[in-house]
Amino acid sequence: MTARILDGRGLAESIENSLRDEAATFVDMFKRRPRLVVVLVGDLPASGSYVASKERAAGRVGIDAEVIRMPASAATAELVALVRAIAAGDRGTVDGLLVQLPLPEHVDAVAVLDAVPPHLDVDGFHPENAGLLSQGRPRFIPCTAAGVQRMILDAGISTAGRHAVIVGRSDIVGRPLALLLSAKGPGGDATVTLCHSRSDDLADHCRRADILVAAVGRPGLVTGDMVKPGAAVIDVGINRVERDGASRLVGDVDFDAAKERAGWISPVPGGVGPLTVAMLLANTLLAAELSVGKNPR
Repeated sequence: MTARILDGRGLAESIENSLRDEAATFVDMFKRRPRLVVVLVGDLPASGSYVASKERAAGRVGIDAEVIRMPASAATAELVALVRAIAAGDRGTVDGLLVQLPLPEHVDAVAVLDAVPPHLDVDGFHPENAGLLSQGRPRFIPCTAAGVQRMILDAGISTAGRHAVIVGRSDIVGRPLALLLSAKGPGGDATVTLCHSRSDDLADHCRRADILVAAVGRPGLVTGDMVKPGAAVIDVGINRVERDGASRLVGDVDFDAAKERAGWISPVPGGVGPLTVAMLLANTLLAAELSVGKNPR
């Protein structure tokens, strides 16, 4: 058995095409483009790369994107004040506002993220948006979790009654994805096991998964013998490693071994990453539509 490769880039392009038409309709109706503001703190190369990819994608679909850069020395109070000023319109109309993670260690990330008003929180991290998701009436879903579910739906992978195992319990991926996969409806109705660093016998949990999602940030954590034959394997991990004198990106899954057992598998790069950006754009457009009272799609 050789797994079907889940093409995140191709799916993201399809989503962008749909969003481009929707954004054009928004401009025709309201005579302005949706607008996203990103706060980038410090100069981490990975964060800079992620933000640049968001800027480019926003431009492709007709969303204005502004990046506000702050030094790594910025204090929590300074960042909170900046976020509140942006939300208040000091830098013009804004539909979506996000703070790029990770923040420097001295910054209280919770305080900064909580300063983003829930109606602008296109990352889906605000407690109000998390609460709506937990109640089964989501507004803005965390982008990576939404991208994983979209990938599963697009591939026609059955979730109803299936056993989904998620390795990683972060508020960014693991917890919201567990809610999505266990909710009623398409892409849901699964029985979900949420594993983490203190789970006993992780390999045994993984081997029983019909859908296995790795989202920890540890290269090669999921080995080939941990994959149930025919399972769908979604690799959310993005890790930079040095091999043979060269730097390359790898996921949390041993791709070469796992693809010989899995039914479907997402690569790194080219899997979930592009979908995370696409779902951010979808959230931004939804925020713009809600801001003018337009019925959400």
